[in-house]
Amino acid sequence: MGEKEQPTGGLHFVGRKDELIEANRSLRTLEGRDILIIYHQGGFHAMDAYCYHAGALLQNGDIEEIDGKMCIICPKHKYKLSLANGECLYKAINRMEKPPLPKWFSKGVKQRVHTVTETNGELYVKLSEEKCFIDSDHFQGEKGKVERAIAAEDSPSE
Repeated sequence: MGEKEQPTGGLHFVGRKDELIEANRSLRTLEGRDILIIYHQGGFHAMDAYCYHAGALLQNGDIEEIDGKMCIICPKHKYKLSLANGECLYKAINRMEKPPLPKWFSKGVKQRVHTVTETNGELYVKLSEEKCFIDSDHFQGEKGKVERAIAAEDSPSE
């Protein structure tokens, strides 16, 4: 099989465990999908590489614990995405509560996450089989590549 003829729906070899630990964060393209593999606090996570909100690359985002969940923070607009399930968290005030104190709320799952497994020191990613549209799907594939390029041109350099 050639590079373009990878089998779909199965496990994809993404690297040796020790190499991915050293890299801390790695990008892979699996079945035409750009995936970010993250090593954090002894565990591996995989998610779509581009933030669901505006297509910014998540690779350089900080990782913080937010409301008991480990999240990657989008470097462009500071969206907070759970490494475990792709849920987007935000802080707001519920004015109906007395006193109205800031709390963390969920926008729901916005970033597609994928399963990472290890066999004999080798890591594999199985792409999400969730059938429904997840917002980060928008920035994948050829159309997504064009939209990410347009967004990058329109935004001022940081």
